[in-house]
Amino acid sequence: MIEKKMIPFNKFYKTFNIVSLLLILASLLLLIFKGLNYGVDFKGGTLIEIRSLDNTLSISDLRKSFNNLELGDVSVKKFGKDNDYVVKFEKKQSTEENFIENIKVELTKDIGKIFEFRRVESVGPKVSSELLKSGIIAIGLSLGAMLIYIWIRFEWQFSLGAIAALFHDVIITLGFFSFLSLEINLSIVAAVLTIVGYSMNDTVVIFDRVRENLKKLSDIKIYEITNISINETLSRTIITSATTLLALLSIFIFGGAILKGFSFAMILGVIVGTYSSIYIANPILVKLNVSQKTILKEEKI
Repeated sequence: MIEKKMIPFNKFYKTFNIVSLLLILASLLLLIFKGLNYGVDFKGGTLIEIRSLDNTLSISDLRKSFNNLELGDVSVKKFGKDNDYVVKFEKKQSTEENFIENIKVELTKDIGKIFEFRRVESVGPKVSSELLKSGIIAIGLSLGAMLIYIWIRFEWQFSLGAIAALFHDVIITLGFFSFLSLEINLSIVAAVLTIVGYSMNDTVVIFDRVRENLKKLSDIKIYEITNISINETLSRTIITSATTLLALLSIFIFGGAILKGFSFAMILGVIVGTYSSIYIANPILVKLNVSQKTILKEEKI
């Protein structure tokens, strides 16, 4: 019987741990000193969905016209059809009478086009701060729930590895958004929560195999056990990640500007989550010197 050749993932534990540490440090510095680019959902403002009745209008002309109105930070994106746009800006709708109508008049004067304002939404500072707080609480609760699940499902050493992987994924994803100044809105919070679940699923699959192999291969150390387990579950990991990425890439390319932020966060999260399930979660088991005795001791308790 020919033995299947294994990829030596464990040889790169230290190297990738250093890379991850540097990425986490860089992400934390970016989040502390640069911060995140919060959208209307989290800092308040007005959202207008506009349809131009003239297809020759360019997005740069529309953005320039809105900037001339001194409405604060303005974001203009295509939405749906070629002549549909979503405009977000800081100024609140309720600050003056006929606010939206005045914008429409000024735009028509400036560009000379006819517009149809299809939808107008305004988010006040109180609502936006509550949404931000709710988003942070949602992410915190999801991490806490995952910790409890892993603690019950596995031993505490496995819990520590899983939570470290989740923390790594969330911080690095947010770090990339800070570095690229991408907008953070409710859809990104949804993406982060999905990333947490996806990363946990990947980690649990490998941890299950590690636990099985610890019981069967008592004479092999955890350093080798983790590598065997990663290789045994590798085909499943590759297939799951590849099919998920194909779907997300389709959304990113064809889903329009509205879905770009969400799909980009998911693409980044799937890549980082797959990586962390191998090079963050497993090295922690090695560092904590998990053995067959650890498993049997916990089972007796």
